[in-house]
Amino acid sequence: MLAGFRAFFAASILALSTLASVPAVAGTLQCAPFARQISGIDIHGNANTWWGQAEGRYDRGHEPRVGAVLAFSSSRSMPVGHVAMVSKVVSDREVLLTHANWSYRGGIERDVRAVDVSPNNDWTDVRVWYGPIGGLGTRSNPARGFIYADAPAKIDQPVQIASADMDGGAAVRSAF
Repeated sequence: MLAGFRAFFAASILALSTLASVPAVAGTLQCAPFARQISGIDIHGNANTWWGQAEGRYDRGHEPRVGAVLAFSSSRSMPVGHVAMVSKVVSDREVLLTHANWSYRGGIERDVRAVDVSPNNDWTDVRVWYGPIGGLGTRSNPARGFIYADAPAKIDQPVQIASADMDGGAAVRSAF
């Protein structure tokens, strides 16, 4: 009986050690794919690249709007940044965010409080609710601003086409 228990115990330890050797990121929900899925903003890659990738593809700014993604900068505590979708605008300095992988590894948090603490009221320094302490985090986090879910508006101006005229100079005429 003791030999059977030892064999069971050894097999259990072996199974547990196998689990411990699995890479930490395997199967863990990350903020960027989650933000892409819930916001419809089709940007890929680490969160700290979203602001730059959005240029020319999506409107960006410093005004919170429902459905926009708040893009956090890289920092010592967030080397690849963070992205979170605005689920509700409470005021010009407070929003509720829905995001993944913030308070709990791979966890999804809905409608958590975020407050703009930037000196210029431009959402470049933000404190976010942190689950383990049950309130706003003890530090602020640098942010770039908001990426808006709608693609940038098309400029509604006639196209100008340059063409050579018969006199040898360049003439410009409207295509429409």
